[in-house]
Amino acid sequence: RKHYFYADLPVGYQITQQRCPIAVDGNLAYSLSVGKNNMIPKSVRIKQIQLEQDSGKSLHDEARTQTLIDLNRAGVGLIEIVMEPDMRSGDEAAAAVRELQLILQTLGTSHGNMAEGQLRVDANISVHQPGEPYGVRTEVKNINSARFLARAIDYEIQRQIEVLENGGKILNETRAFDYKSGQTISMRDKEGKQDYRFMPEPNLPPLIIYDNETLPVNMNPQQVVNIDSIREQLPELPCVKRTRLVEKYGIRNEHSFTLVNEDGLVQFYEHIVEQTQASPKKVIGWVINDFLALLKQDNFKVHQSPISPTDMSEVLNLLENRLISSSVAKQVLVELWKGDGKTATQIVELKELGLIKDQKKLEQICQGVIEDHPTEVSEIRQGNWKVINKLIGQVQRATHGRTSPTLVKSILEKKLS
Repeated sequence: RKHYFYADLPVGYQITQQRCPIAVDGNLAYSLSVGKNNMIPKSVRIKQIQLEQDSGKSLHDEARTQTLIDLNRAGVGLIEIVMEPDMRSGDEAAAAVRELQLILQTLGTSHGNMAEGQLRVDANISVHQPGEPYGVRTEVKNINSARFLARAIDYEIQRQIEVLENGGKILNETRAFDYKSGQTISMRDKEGKQDYRFMPEPNLPPLIIYDNETLPVNMNPQQVVNIDSIREQLPELPCVKRTRLVEKYGIRNEHSFTLVNEDGLVQFYEHIVEQTQASPKKVIGWVINDFLALLKQDNFKVHQSPISPTDMSEVLNLLENRLISSSVAKQVLVELWKGDGKTATQIVELKELGLIKDQKKLEQICQGVIEDHPTEVSEIRQGNWKVINKLIGQVQRATHGRTSPTLVKSILEKKLS
C-alpha cells in the first residue's frame, strides 16, 4: 500500500507493485513519420510494467469554482508502463503511444480510447545541453490524446529552454496541459520528498508468474499464469502484420501503416485481393484513396461501411475487364455507398455507364471536341502536346466518363497529327 491523501482516492492509499513490478527491461519499436512517405524506425526502452489501482476522476467546474469527484473507476486495476527517457520530441512520444495503443487493441487488453480515459499519458520532460546530465524534470499529467501529447511536450521543451536562457530555474512540479491555449499550467510542486509509508497489502495473495521451465509438475495449468502459454496464443502483432503485408503484396511501407492503423481495414483489403482480378498494388490505391475517403466523409468505421469487400471486388473486376472506366468506377462506388441494395453490375446497366466500344461513335465525339476547341488544337499543332489532356477531359465529360482515356488519346493524336 502506498499511503497518501488525495480527494479522488477516498481509502487514503493506493495498491501498487512498488518493489516487484510484473515486467522489467522491455522495448517498444515504433516508426516516426518524417515528410510525406518516409517512416524512420525508432525504439524506446521500457523500464517496467506494473499493476496498480486506478484513482477516481476530478472534474473541475470553473464557473461554479467547484471540483466534482467521479469515483466510478476508483479501485479498478490498471497497467502502468514506465518508459526510459529515450525520446526527443513530442512527435516521437505521440508515435510511440499510437503504436502502444495498437498493440493493446490487438491483444484485447483495452479499447485504448484516450478520449474516454481508457489510456492516459503522463509525460516527464527535461532539457539539457549535449554532454551534460539530464535537467530537472516536470510531469504533465493525464494527457488524453496523442495529438495533445505532442503539443504539450513541444510547448514544455520550449518553456523550459526559455526559463533557463533567462537565468531561471526549472521546478520539479506537476503540470496540466490546457488544449485551448496550448500551454502547460502548474498544478503542484514535487520538491518535498513525500513519505508514502509503504507496507505489504494484507488482503491480496502474491501474484506468481511461471514459464514452462518453472511451472510445478502438480500445478493445474488453468490456475496459474504461464507466460510461455500466453505467448503461444498471441495474435499477429501490428509490426509483424505490417511486415507481412509489405512482403506478401508488394505494397509500400507507409501503406501498411495506413491499413493497420484503421481497425478492420487489413481484413477488408485482404478479402478484396482474394476476390478480384486486380493486382494487390492496384487494390491498395482504391482502398486508401477512395474507400477511406468515403469512410471519412461520414465518419464511419470499416465495420459500418455500406460497401463490402465483395462489392469493391466487383467494381475492380469490371474495371480490369475494361467494361467501365476508372472515373465510372468512382461513380459506382458513390452509388454503392448509398446502400440501395444494387450490385455494381446492376448500377452500370441501369445508368448505362459501360464503356462506349463503338469506334465510329467515339471518333465522332472526338471530332466534335476538336471543332469546339480551336485554341487548344492550335497549341497542340504548335508542339504543345500537354494540352491534349484537356481535350481528353472534354471527351470524358461529353461521355460521362464512359470512354477509355488511352483509346481517346490515340484517336485524338491520330486526328491532330
